[in-house]
Amino acid sequence: MKRFNMMISLVLALSCASQAALAKPLNVVASFTVLADIAKQVGGEHVTVKSLVGPDGDPHSFEPSPQDSVALSKADVVIVNGLGMEGWMDRLVSASGYKGKVVVASAGITTRKMIDDGEQITDPHAWNSAENGARYAQNIMEALIAAAPQDAQAIAESGSEYVTRLKLLDSWAQTRFAAIPEAKRKVLTSHDAFGYFGQRYGVTFLAPVGFSTEAEANASDVAALIKQLKNQHIKTYFIENQTDPRLVKQIAAASGAQPGGELYPEALSAADGPASTYEMAFKHNVETIASSMK
Repeated sequence: MKRFNMMISLVLALSCASQAALAKPLNVVASFTVLADIAKQVGGEHVTVKSLVGPDGDPHSFEPSPQDSVALSKADVVIVNGLGMEGWMDRLVSASGYKGKVVVASAGITTRKMIDDGEQITDPHAWNSAENGARYAQNIMEALIAAAPQDAQAIAESGSEYVTRLKLLDSWAQTRFAAIPEAKRKVLTSHDAFGYFGQRYGVTFLAPVGFSTEAEANASDVAALIKQLKNQHIKTYFIENQTDPRLVKQIAAASGAQPGGELYPEALSAADGPASTYEMAFKHNVETIASSMK
């Protein structure tokens, strides 16, 4: 009888293991690459993740395709940034017929306001502070656990370890910039995507256009910016991987600013690039900006 019970227990254990092995990973669709990578890092082997906006793509000007609608219709979890970032997302979700929960990764973030075309709006680029990135990861972890309770322990373990890594990155970035005189912590970028980064790490960013890459700078604003760059002796400008660099290069030429490199504020690079994950992009941005201030 004892042997029989042991055999039954073994069969049940093998059955449970078999069911776990056969369990399908969650089908996750994220609006753009930063969110997609965070979901991959948190979910590990328990998720398959698709980013609607691809590497080096612009989430502001993105135009969804019918294939994107199909991808959403098959999703178990949909992740967006929120804060007005994806103006195209609500229509796409409605057209796709997706009925599940839309996870807002920025939930709980202390937002900052900015002036864009004379109007006060919420800055949507919250992930550019690693402190906020850790909050994003926590929100996504909780959503994935709710969608796949059978994998809760594994997702919680990988997610918590990832959150810890991002908090360490945040501390490292604070230390990195604290060692640089405040007067040198000023740079020019293509558009206003680094507000949270600047607020958290004490860096002043100037840009010819507001939060959206679709905005256009007028001649008087450009002239005022060139004058400000000269007056404040801002000597470095950066291009962004997802934007047209021509305007910022023209402004730099007029002000005497020199190129500092390429930044990745809204889109990760391709897999073989220098910023193929959120962590890599953040490290790259910090090192590239800080190195220009020597």
